[in-house]
Amino acid sequence: MMSKRRLMQWVAGLSLLPPAWARREEAAAGWRLPDEAAPHARTWMAFGASEAIWGRRLLPGARASLARLAGAIVRHEPVTLLVRPKEMALARSMVDARVTLLACPLDDLWIRDTGPVFIRSAQGDKAAVDLNFNGWGRKQAHGRDAEVAAFVARQAGVRRLVAPLVLEGGGVEVDGEGTAILTESCTLNTNRNPGVSKAEFEDRLMPLLGLRKIIWLPGIRGQDITDGHVDFYARFAAPGVVLAAQDDDPRSFDHEVTQRHLELLRSATDAQGRKLKVLPLRAPETLRQRRPGKDFAAGYIGYYVCNGAVVMQSFGDAAADAAARRTLQAAYPGRTVEAIDFDGVAVGGGTIHCATQQEPA
Repeated sequence: MMSKRRLMQWVAGLSLLPPAWARREEAAAGWRLPDEAAPHARTWMAFGASEAIWGRRLLPGARASLARLAGAIVRHEPVTLLVRPKEMALARSMVDARVTLLACPLDDLWIRDTGPVFIRSAQGDKAAVDLNFNGWGRKQAHGRDAEVAAFVARQAGVRRLVAPLVLEGGGVEVDGEGTAILTESCTLNTNRNPGVSKAEFEDRLMPLLGLRKIIWLPGIRGQDITDGHVDFYARFAAPGVVLAAQDDDPRSFDHEVTQRHLELLRSATDAQGRKLKVLPLRAPETLRQRRPGKDFAAGYIGYYVCNGAVVMQSFGDAAADAAARRTLQAAYPGRTVEAIDFDGVAVGGGTIHCATQQEPA
């Protein structure tokens, strides 16, 4: 259950704009959400898969995938992994010794959504924004995960700011220069921000993240637990350069929406007035998994950028895996592109990006 304090914050965030003094303070601070490719202090992860949510059959694969991902990232930058107190010994036995473990109550593993997003001020200060995680519109138990953002802020030793909206980190993509991409299906959904118009949403969010323009994509509701997070559809590789998911299977529910997103992105300009260069990332046609299930997240857009590297998923489609790797290498010159098997988490509907959260240097 959500604590009374969290409930009051959530209700206030839905019904009220930040007070005028708070908006002036945000503007004066010059807060900005850095691009993921900016230098990191560390990556945060959560060893949070549980039998209650994942079931006995899927749990071992999810844990193994998380350990594999932490090991891939820690070769390039520090990794801090949140672990339930009773599972510390298990995590230590599975994870690279260089990974730092921190005991923390958890419901699940999706720290991109449960954790904070870190912002920087014009003066060089760092803060953590608590996005009021509500279980993706109250679809899943989240009492413990609702407290993860505050826990991470304390452990990072930075000021915590509570957003005046309900949002998830996977629901916002930025270029670090004032432009964001969001999906309407997720952020303007009544299960998160009832009664909030697009204009009101922008007025509340933009000062806090240092945004001057939001590019809105329609997304799609009800097909996955996130209601169409943007990080499964479009990602900034650099200012003015966007990687976009392309699903060519007409039988897929994502086929039509990804075609529409490509059209919108190709006609869009960023906060600087630049026309976007759009690089499609086509979904795999075949999978390593024999029976992936309806929730399997098969797409290359869920990669993660860390210091000196890009970690992407492979799916067992040799041609598609290689094509995605070439596209990512071209989009991130000078970085090593590493592909890992992350099927144990993909089967639960998520990607590498969903299981990570960067803290800027």
